[in-house]
Amino acid sequence: MAHHEVLIVGGGSAGITVGAMLRNQSNPPGVTIIDPSEKHYYQPIWTLVGAGVFPKEVSERKEADYIPPGAEWIKDAVATFDPDNNSLTLASGATHTYDVLVVTSGIQINWDAIKGLKESIGKPGTGVCSNYSYDTVESTWENIRALKKGIALFTHPSTPIKCGGAPIKITYLASDHWRRNGLGNQVKKKFIKGGPGIFAVKKYADSLTKVADRYGIDRVWNTDLVALKVDEKKAVFRHLETGEETEEAYDMIHVTPPMSAPDFIKNSPLAADTGWVEVDMHTTQHVRYPNVFSLGDCSNLPTSKTGAAIRKQAPTTTANVMAYLAGSELPKSYDGYTSCPLVTGYGSLILAEFDYNKVPMESFPFNQAEERYSMYALKAYALPKIYWHGMLRGREF
Repeated sequence: MAHHEVLIVGGGSAGITVGAMLRNQSNPPGVTIIDPSEKHYYQPIWTLVGAGVFPKEVSERKEADYIPPGAEWIKDAVATFDPDNNSLTLASGATHTYDVLVVTSGIQINWDAIKGLKESIGKPGTGVCSNYSYDTVESTWENIRALKKGIALFTHPSTPIKCGGAPIKITYLASDHWRRNGLGNQVKKKFIKGGPGIFAVKKYADSLTKVADRYGIDRVWNTDLVALKVDEKKAVFRHLETGEETEEAYDMIHVTPPMSAPDFIKNSPLAADTGWVEVDMHTTQHVRYPNVFSLGDCSNLPTSKTGAAIRKQAPTTTANVMAYLAGSELPKSYDGYTSCPLVTGYGSLILAEFDYNKVPMESFPFNQAEERYSMYALKAYALPKIYWHGMLRGREF
């Protein structure tokens, strides 16, 4: 039975960033990261991959290249947690104990929650595509480029998802592509969301509504995709309030699948009733197990699940883990900051930044609800470099 000072579950954005920040301390603790993945992906760029701007390979790196210096990497998956005994069990059967546990295992994409999706997604001729997987993201551009006339549907489920703005972003980019190629009136575009509106913050929602109007995008609210009749190219939707089911024909459909906390978290003592790791919204410390912390997509922090949120959560978690190890009061508080770079077309972007209270927290001295090329360039060219060379190296900014 191996023992670890700080054991991090998950080697994605949150796990690697916190691991690197801990190892960068003047008196760094021992850090072990558990993750079975060979590859690490910068997923925010997949919106632009799906729109034909970049090849998908720009998003991929070797996981081994980003394990922080001095940290141990256990290439395995967690099967069960036993926080009452400060231990966990791996898929291999090995048991590991810890002084502090940091859970950063991301989000689970439930491809099989929509009947007909798993067997059709990304397959030629089906018209079914999604930016939410490295294996399927290129199929989005193939479908957008191939469609000259007909009906294009874009879905957004009622569950929490990673990057809540991503479904509308690809809707805008596809619409811009068709407009630029003289097909804007040949393709009927419909955005169908299992929620009440286009965006949660009114300042940005007002601007995004104008963009949708400009492209002629129909919007349907409080409606979930529940099944695909692939042979007939029909999608089955259910209204969340009435339960009424309707069918929509499509020539292409971009599906954002339902998501949840990973099963091994849902079924553990660490989970809240919702399935996410139950932590204090300001300290990221678990509400029942004080030597457990969690951040990023798998936590129940009530903010959007984005890399930008992790960028601000990670310094808070790092400082509080160090304080816990030293037996001190937890010094840092997270205010819910998150950001969503909302691409509105090729070369234009609205940069939404806000806190827990949905109050804008803008970084630039201009109105970020306006579409700008500079913000598009930030997303496309600057943020990936900041991610690979700054955030994952434990640099705070």
